[in-house]
Amino acid sequence: MSGEIINTYLLLVIVSSLLVNTVLSVYGVFFKPHYIKKVIALTILSDTMNTFAIYIGYRRWVNGLNPRPPVLTAQPAPEALEKFTALAVDPLPQALVLTAIVIGLAVILFLVFLGYVLFRHYKTLDMREIRRLRG
Repeated sequence: MSGEIINTYLLLVIVSSLLVNTVLSVYGVFFKPHYIKKVIALTILSDTMNTFAIYIGYRRWVNGLNPRPPVLTAQPAPEALEKFTALAVDPLPQALVLTAIVIGLAVILFLVFLGYVLFRHYKTLDMREIRRLRG
């Protein structure tokens, strides 16, 4: 019984911290005037979404048996297949997170170089000042 309460409490803490992180990073992307702060907030948002996807794909330990990778080396019996599917980890969230990390890195590098060009042209990274200078 106490293990169930602890699991529920941990679920609440993890989900609420991910939600707070998401809200703060969205606030940073839309309402912070400095370009670098926007890029940092976007990076935090990306990492939070990746953590959320990993958390969704997590499989709890069942009866003390740890989750295993979904790799079959031979044709299992139907009973063994049921046990295997109960313990196998879903590989889709892992693949999506890996892809999101690579795409996120490319986007962040593009935004950093865009910030470099903005600074060379306008001599500032404050978006209010850039809007004023553009006219």
